[in-house]
Amino acid sequence: MSSHLYLYGILPASAPALDFAGLDQQPVQTREVGGFTFLYSEAQQERYLASRRNLLGHERVLEQAMEQGYRALLPLQFGMTISDWTNVEQQLILPRGEQLKQLLAKLEGRREVGVKVFWDAEQELALLMQENTALRARRDQLEGKSLGMEQIIQIGQAIEREMQQRQQRVIETFRAALNSLSVERVENDPLSEAMIYNAAYLIDWESEPQLGRAVEALDQQFDGRLRIRYNSFTAPFNFARLGEA
Repeated sequence: MSSHLYLYGILPASAPALDFAGLDQQPVQTREVGGFTFLYSEAQQERYLASRRNLLGHERVLEQAMEQGYRALLPLQFGMTISDWTNVEQQLILPRGEQLKQLLAKLEGRREVGVKVFWDAEQELALLMQENTALRARRDQLEGKSLGMEQIIQIGQAIEREMQQRQQRVIETFRAALNSLSVERVENDPLSEAMIYNAAYLIDWESEPQLGRAVEALDQQFDGRLRIRYNSFTAPFNFARLGEA
């Protein structure tokens, strides 16, 4: 048996036993320390690489715990291992115990959902030129002419401004439709050039169908122009940061 333990998350005290496996197919267990219950399994590696398989395994443990009825769960960052529980109490619970309690209270009965929005920049540029007759005319007037650098920069900047405004209108439409349905929200940086919006929402557990219908309505509103990736169930990583408690 490994002398190290892998930690997944924190639950309020007095949690019943769980019945599923974690990383390396090790049984997930619970341990109460200092008034909190930790989800853990026996670590089979000294250091876990942040591979897709390991990351998904970490997240799946947390999601299974939530599926089994834990409506307040504080996820820990991937890769956290310990050699004994004394370190947990001294380095985490004693200095940060009140923050942990506040976070668990905030997360009680709530879950995180995610919305990522992608667009096709070439398609949007074509639509822009189709809709903006003044910009299209300005561009067309320059076709076939020998352009100076200043003219090239000016038309390029004008198109870029219009595209940014077009993107911002999409983002504002999503904010207007979804923000009021959430308790808190976090907007993260896009993960690719095609992604124009990347948001996480903290919602009351039972309100997900309403938010899901709002996302479907947005998809219909944009009539296939956008690709929307909606994650309706995940551990609340974006809302479990100790510095924000």
